[in-house]
Amino acid sequence: MLAAMKIGVPKEIKDGETRVSLTPNLCRRCVKLGAEVLVEKGAGLSAGFTDAEYAAAGARLVKTAKAVWSDAELILKVKEPLPSEYARMETGQALFTYLHLAAGPELAKVLVKKKILGVAYETVEAQDGSLPLLKPMSQIAGRLSIQIGAYFLQTQNGGSGVLLGGIPGTRPGRVTIIGAGNSGAHACRMAAGMGARVTILDLDTRKLELLDEEYRGAVVTLVANPGNIEEAVAQADLLIGAVLIPAAKAPVVVTKEMVNSMRPGSVVVDIAIDQGGCVETIRATSHHAPVYKEHGVVHYAVPNMPALVGHTSTIGLTQATEPYVVAFAEKGVRRALEEHRGLARGVNTRDGVIVNAAVALALGYQG
Repeated sequence: MLAAMKIGVPKEIKDGETRVSLTPNLCRRCVKLGAEVLVEKGAGLSAGFTDAEYAAAGARLVKTAKAVWSDAELILKVKEPLPSEYARMETGQALFTYLHLAAGPELAKVLVKKKILGVAYETVEAQDGSLPLLKPMSQIAGRLSIQIGAYFLQTQNGGSGVLLGGIPGTRPGRVTIIGAGNSGAHACRMAAGMGARVTILDLDTRKLELLDEEYRGAVVTLVANPGNIEEAVAQADLLIGAVLIPAAKAPVVVTKEMVNSMRPGSVVVDIAIDQGGCVETIRATSHHAPVYKEHGVVHYAVPNMPALVGHTSTIGLTQATEPYVVAFAEKGVRRALEEHRGLARGVNTRDGVIVNAAVALALGYQG
């Protein structure tokens, strides 16, 4: 008989982070499967879940993050560990969270040094090759990007004063979206719903065909070649960067010259910032200082955008992670990985080695 799995849930400490990696309902299910669940006090409060709910679900509440990290075999998080958490990781421990190591070389070094079994949400695969744990947060980030862009387009917030939907007798705002994956498609839906004039670009013509059919030509679809990108960026009141290459750094597809061609007070929201960003002038910001101006253009690049809607994001994320967390609780980490090929694809580091080829290539890791 397997020894009881110890699962630890520390409170997220990234700036402005409101999500939690385990809901009381999922906690209850893990406990019924025989796992011991340690939850740091207050871990779920900002997502709308009280300590009392976790206690009723069978969790053991602990006062400090240190106590969670030191006593758990598997750590469940939402965001990647920050430098202040590096010392808390125990050698050989398992970690299940968003890692985005292609844009985090220092974290990668720590995971390798401590021989952490790092399982990244963003590289777990479904049977059809899709990325089920990236999907819900990409959808939320895509929808939020339009809300955020509309907010910063307001004159009082440093924008050009353009209302995306316009009114009769005025030009609607122009939204350019680069990337037609989950985040780009959901950004498109929000922007079109607000009445903006939307242009979306991608290299995959199949995605463009689907969007053209869905919107019956009301959205302009273009192949993402340099000429089309240059023209669409120059016309944009709001530019959304939604380029994703799984486990790799995002390619820079919008140059500083393109940004410079935008009208002063236009807004850039780069959803790809978790993977380094796809706009040359972008750098990561935070919820407390979300924007800066360059070339007269407002730049927004908060890596944990879904934390703006912590309750919805937590529900969406944990619904997606539930089958994998349950597998860990029921079978143990190693056996669950052995039996689930898609979950095993999430392994980025193991026994002191970066085992994900795309991550290793992005970091120049030689093995």
